[in-house]
Amino acid sequence: MPNSTDFLASLAPTDTFVRRHLGPREHELEPMLAAVGAPSLAALIGETVPAAIRMDGPLTLVDDLAADRPPGERESLAALRGMMAKNQLLRSLIGMGYHAAITPLVIQRNVLENPGWYTPYTPYQAEIAQGRLEALLIFQTMISDLTGLPLAGASLLDEGTAAAEAMGMCAEHGGSPRRRFFVDQAVLPQTIAIVRTRAEVIGVEVEVGDVATFTPDTSCCGVLVQYPDVDGRIRDYAALVRAVHTAGALMVVACDPLALTLLRSPGSIGADIAVGSAQRFGVPMGYGGPHAAFIAAREEHKRSMPGRIIGTSRDARGHKAYRMSLQTREQHIRRERATSNICTAQVLLAIMAAFYGVYHGPDGLRAIAGRVHGLTALLAAGLRRLGHDLGDAPFFDTLLIEVGDAAGLLARARARGYNLRAVDHRVGLTLDERSTLAEVATLLEIFAGDRAAPSLAELADDAAAIVAAGAELRRDDPILTHDHFQHYHGEHAMLRFIHRLQGRDLALTTSMTPLGSCTMKLNATSEMVALSWPEVGDLHPFVPADQAQGYRALFASLERSLATISGFHAVSLQPNSGAQGEYAGLLVIRAYHRARGDEGRKVCLIPTSAHGTNPASAVMAGMSVITVACDQGGNIDVADLEAKAKKHQDALAAVMITYPSTHGVFEEKIREICAIVHAHGGQVYLDGANMNAQVGLCRPGDYGADVCHLNLHKTFCIPHGGGGPGMGPIAVAEHLAPYLPGHPVVATGGAEAIGPIAAAPWGSASILTISWMYITMMGAAGLTRATEVAILSANYMARRLEGAYKVVYRGARGRVAHEFILDLRGFKQSAGIEADDVAKRLMDFGFHAPTMSFPVAGTLMIEPTESEPLAELDRFCEAMLKIREEIAAIERGAIDRKDNPLKNAPHTAEMVTSTEWSHPYTREQAAFPAPWLRERKFWPPVARIDNAYGDRNLICTCPPIESYEAAE
Repeated sequence: MPNSTDFLASLAPTDTFVRRHLGPREHELEPMLAAVGAPSLAALIGETVPAAIRMDGPLTLVDDLAADRPPGERESLAALRGMMAKNQLLRSLIGMGYHAAITPLVIQRNVLENPGWYTPYTPYQAEIAQGRLEALLIFQTMISDLTGLPLAGASLLDEGTAAAEAMGMCAEHGGSPRRRFFVDQAVLPQTIAIVRTRAEVIGVEVEVGDVATFTPDTSCCGVLVQYPDVDGRIRDYAALVRAVHTAGALMVVACDPLALTLLRSPGSIGADIAVGSAQRFGVPMGYGGPHAAFIAAREEHKRSMPGRIIGTSRDARGHKAYRMSLQTREQHIRRERATSNICTAQVLLAIMAAFYGVYHGPDGLRAIAGRVHGLTALLAAGLRRLGHDLGDAPFFDTLLIEVGDAAGLLARARARGYNLRAVDHRVGLTLDERSTLAEVATLLEIFAGDRAAPSLAELADDAAAIVAAGAELRRDDPILTHDHFQHYHGEHAMLRFIHRLQGRDLALTTSMTPLGSCTMKLNATSEMVALSWPEVGDLHPFVPADQAQGYRALFASLERSLATISGFHAVSLQPNSGAQGEYAGLLVIRAYHRARGDEGRKVCLIPTSAHGTNPASAVMAGMSVITVACDQGGNIDVADLEAKAKKHQDALAAVMITYPSTHGVFEEKIREICAIVHAHGGQVYLDGANMNAQVGLCRPGDYGADVCHLNLHKTFCIPHGGGGPGMGPIAVAEHLAPYLPGHPVVATGGAEAIGPIAAAPWGSASILTISWMYITMMGAAGLTRATEVAILSANYMARRLEGAYKVVYRGARGRVAHEFILDLRGFKQSAGIEADDVAKRLMDFGFHAPTMSFPVAGTLMIEPTESEPLAELDRFCEAMLKIREEIAAIERGAIDRKDNPLKNAPHTAEMVTSTEWSHPYTREQAAFPAPWLRERKFWPPVARIDNAYGDRNLICTCPPIESYEAAE
């Protein structure tokens, strides 16, 4: 008979999330360990992670829901729902770049909530990302049409950072020494603050003032205005543009895409660059994000445009195909010579905005904009009838109203369920897609106070006259003329369009994506569902603090957990990408040195194996990059590090280290490396891209790091979304906490905060619910187990493949970390095969390639993660082994060196079903090289893409419909 304690314990929930998250089953761990030659999981970890950096005891989290057992999905979701219920959902008409939007349910269900869209990786392997690339091309086409500028990017992080990127373009334009950038005082305050943060460290002087009295001169590199401005005014900037160009500077316009359906485009008045946010095109506010920002420019700026640009090229059979264009601009290639560190985008949100444009079409978008403007005109007519001064400038959706008692009016509005904007003694408000006639009537009652509000009927004529005015600013050119925007306005048509494009992409819904340093792990459904909750999505980022208590509790809990996991004192959740986390961390280090009088500390040591964003971020932070060599084992050359630290000891600001290294090993001398840098006055910045190998085993704050960014879209389960969104919060030691980033609208950061890094106070706040759910459901023990299984899975795959391929680097005791590198360099001479050929051939097996030629050219870096089942690990290994057999056949002359399955990969359905087949291998070998492919086969939609052709013939908007008809 069991005792009562054992009996009650047996009745605890058994279906834990940890069991669902970890791919290998418990009974499979023993044969995996046997395969790698380890007696136990603990022994394997002991041989992998240096004892000198191991945690003293087990990881414990203050916020564990149930420390005695991992909580289940329902239990954790209930806790999250209870937390977010503390948010108050008033109707926020605050504006300032954020608007309530309506997400069409066909887009919400089939894109936002669909893992076929939110789990793919960045489209570097373009042949299996054609649906996403086409959707991004639609986004670019939409932005190009609305802004009137020929070249648009595939999204940036937010409007404020997009404006800062535009400022950087102005400062670098033509190699000019001009270092003065003028910003109109009516630009969004968060944008002004971000531009100032960026400009100060790169030596650009920002002047903020009234653009109406500004005269550009030859010291000016650019001018930034808002259209319509923060107070709602629509101004004609044509004369200003002419003056700016006469002075040899560039004109940047921050604009509202919905307003641009009615207003003259920035391009039509001569602007050089346009930036903005596509949030109000069907994307929830989410207490600040994520949202897709945009940038568009004239053709001559194509080489200096930050971020990704999608272009049209052709495949090996001459068919139209999409790809990322001009990639030599990117920081991965240019490193410290890059003008931007942009490494990610807001792809998922850009796709939602693009589909919103497709679903509504040009007439629908104009109707929405016209309705918003009409309701605002009706409200303006009523406010004037009540005696309020609104000024005489034209407006679109925003009014700035003179009132006698602003505080009293704001309180009265709040009592009726409305948040308005306080502007000195005035009150601002912005209407949006959700506004109604009833809402206008209620607002007039609020402003009328004790008086009777005018009826809407008696205001109709005045409102119609307001709408009819301002013809000189009205747009008269067609928009969104491409066929995509003409035919998908019914739900059936839209649904099929979305699923047609989804079917042209390879996602985690099909197979593992074994990308080293990218950690493409399970994005559990239970982690994602909260994104559709109103209490998560419908909150404006600038509501009063008492209305966001649920979010504030979430932030506090997540910050505690991340600080404990990383071993640091404090956390900032503001950076909304990994690269932004790097930038933020370096600015915090810079501020620390400056506060101590060490303004000359500007040298950043970076190992040659570092991510491309590292040197680019260092330059953006005003630092000079000195590279440090690696030894033959892939470790940092400690002697070289020490020599350079000593040489630059008076100027040393920091070292940037990725740990475990991008070579897939735990460097034994990490404590010594940190000590050397500290001894010479520098700080240690740790790139947290590989935190997936550390959680629960070791902590950067314990072994010497001062600041670390954490990629929540890697280790903490925010999905990659086809290239974004991501989050890159930073964790810092106590002496750096005072410098954590602040914000001009909502108080955040330390007592001596650096300027803001992102437009919203907590970055892309809504997706933080994903990481909170993951940490909560795993608990401390589950997180530790995940790290151990990730390391086991990597060592298991390395052992299975090492007979056919060489594993380039191993740790001191022969183990790899959570990822490993396979050497393909010898195949170029022996068989004419390169890493790109293997990557394309993997598509025929239904797999996305591992990380290719990074950090070592001619290699593949593989990371299985802890959430891939053993059967999937074996399936990928079998694909790689079969590819090795094909290479061996080429080496011995059994298959032609130029006409073989690798050189011709990927093989499309059209290729293998065509009448003629001239290759010296069979159609079966081309299409079905493994038995499982007969049960489920992902057909690459295009053959190998000609990248050079696409760059020579740059087309970054949707081609005419005739080209689609010819290709399909």
